[in-house]
Amino acid sequence: MLRSQRLAVVLALEERKEQEALEQMGKARKLVEQHSEQVANLNRYQQEYRDQIRNSQHGVVQVSRLQAWQAFIAQLDQVILQQQAQLAQAEAAFEARRQEWQRAWERKRGMEKYIETCRQQELREQDLQEQKRSDEAAGRAFARRRR
Repeated sequence: MLRSQRLAVVLALEERKEQEALEQMGKARKLVEQHSEQVANLNRYQQEYRDQIRNSQHGVVQVSRLQAWQAFIAQLDQVILQQQAQLAQAEAAFEARRQEWQRAWERKRGMEKYIETCRQQELREQDLQEQKRSDEAAGRAFARRRR
């Protein structure tokens, strides 16, 4: 069995690893998108709530109601900060998965190039063997004619 054929097994393994890394990166990307969407939704909700407060303040507002609004806004601020922290963690995890995929892709690509180099070498060796056989046959034919 030729070296390039034996290395096909290694290439298949590298392709599987690269595919798994790609899937993990996709999952990490979805998580980033989910957290990003949650942060955006929370920010929109908070802005809508603030707008409602402003619109309702044109008249007289009880102090207790104003304090409740402020407390709720403060709670929303905390939730947004927590969600932003989770988003940052998800982004860091995505970057780590992206780097893992990049390394797996480079290993696979390197194996593909190495196999191609082996194939080229095998072809050169095959051509040399054929040339040698042809030269030997021509030499024998020439020797028979000289006799």
